[in-house]
Amino acid sequence: MMKLIDALSYNNKLRTVSSEWRSSFAAILFLLSYLAHPFIQILVLLWMSVWIVAYAGIPLKYFLTLLSMSSVFFLASLPGILIEFTAGTFLISASGLSLALHLWLRTTVCVSCMLFLVFTVPVSEWMQLLNKLRVPSLVIEIMMIMYRFLFVLSDTAHDMFVAQRARGGHRGLANGLRDTAMIIVRLFAKTMYRYKALSFGLLSRGFTEHIELPISPRKSVSLRYWTEGLLGILLLIMLEWMLEWKGER
Repeated sequence: MMKLIDALSYNNKLRTVSSEWRSSFAAILFLLSYLAHPFIQILVLLWMSVWIVAYAGIPLKYFLTLLSMSSVFFLASLPGILIEFTAGTFLISASGLSLALHLWLRTTVCVSCMLFLVFTVPVSEWMQLLNKLRVPSLVIEIMMIMYRFLFVLSDTAHDMFVAQRARGGHRGLANGLRDTAMIIVRLFAKTMYRYKALSFGLLSRGFTEHIELPISPRKSVSLRYWTEGLLGILLLIMLEWMLEWKGER
C-alpha cells in the first residue's frame, strides 16, 4: 500500500499544480470541516471526493479503502462513546448515538482532506514545504531517512517472510511467533548494517551535518482551479455563517 500511495502521489493529474496551493487548499478545508455544521461537512466530503477522484485521477477504490480504514479505528473507540453506566446498568442513549455519528462524520471529512494531501503531494514536495515553513532541518532529515528506510525494510521483511514460508515456516501459532521473532531480530541487524552503510555513503560525498534538499521547479495554478477553489470555499463559509445565524447545530 505504501508503494501504491507513493506511485499515485507522483503520477496524479494535479502534480503540475503548485504544492503550496494544494496544501493551503486542504488545510483550509480541514479547518472548516473541524468547525462547521454536519451539513457543511457532508458538502466538503463530496467536494474533496471530486477533487481526488475526478481532478487528481485517483481510482475510487483506493480512496474509499483508505477512507474506510479511518472508520475501523473509530469503531475501536465506539464502545467508550456509546455505552453509559447509569444506576448499575449499561445502556446506549440517543445522545450517545448522535455524538458518535457526529464524531464519525467529522473524522471522515477531516481524513478526506488529509488524503487529498497524501494522494496529490509527493514526499519530496512535503520536505520542501516543511523547509519553507521553517521546520528545523534535523526534523526534516530524520523524516527523509525514515521515509528512505520504510521501503527498504518493508522489502527486506517481505523477502524474509517468503523465505521462511518456502522452508515450511509459520505453521501453527507457536512456530509463527518464533519465526516472526526471528524476522524482527534479523531485521534489526540489517537496519544497523544499512544505517552504517548510509553513514559511510554520506561521509564519502562530503556530508557536513546538513542534507541539502533538491530544488523543485516553480509551479503555478490554473485560473480554473483558482476560481473553483476560491468560490467553493467562500460559498461554504457563507452557508456555514447562515446556519450559525439560524442557530442550527
